[in-house]
Amino acid sequence: MSKFKFALIPLVLCLSVGAAAQNKAAGDACSSCHPDIAKVLPKNHEPVQPGGVKACAVCHNVGQSGEAKKNEFSAKIHLAHHAAKAECSTCHAVTPDKSFTLVGDTHSWGAPKTEDMKLIGEKMNSWAESKYTDHAHAKANVDCAGCHGKDLPVSDSTVENDRCLACHGPVEKLAAKTQNAEFPKRNPHASHLGNDIACTACHKGHQTSVVYCADCHKLWKMNIPGAGN
Repeated sequence: MSKFKFALIPLVLCLSVGAAAQNKAAGDACSSCHPDIAKVLPKNHEPVQPGGVKACAVCHNVGQSGEAKKNEFSAKIHLAHHAAKAECSTCHAVTPDKSFTLVGDTHSWGAPKTEDMKLIGEKMNSWAESKYTDHAHAKANVDCAGCHGKDLPVSDSTVENDRCLACHGPVEKLAAKTQNAEFPKRNPHASHLGNDIACTACHKGHQTSVVYCADCHKLWKMNIPGAGN
């Protein structure tokens, strides 16, 4: 089967409790809302056999490996379902403290508590529509797994430097991009603090990013992506 890019297309979803129950019973969350799946596929897409997301996973990466890279399929399908105001439970089967899976699949991304799921929903909304760094990643087709890995992020999750540098590094490349010709020593990616400073000291995922250097260097003015403006 040839691989096709997943196009972002409008999706009209049925979200009734009855439909959700049918999804789980049938093991196919897609067909209960899209009985003719061909109508929501990109033009010239190869025919898809019944079987829900498993049929998509034959060609598309659904994020189970948690690789630090873009995932166009996962990002765009989540953005489309967010635009359609779909609940997570439309496509995911959630058992608090036990599992978080796709309907009809057995792979679990973790065992989130009820409060974790509430937080995940809030962060997903931010990822889909905020003015922060998370939405910049959404527009670049980076989903949750691209930053957080294969495990479902929970309240105390963070993102380590090596994860950021897998896409944005090496550090020398970043330093070259932020070199100040007039003041060569004023470079946030070649700091006198060394390379051990966390990327997240400045670059916040789901909240306003800040210039950490300005905590001491009060007169240093620098624009930073994800500042919420």
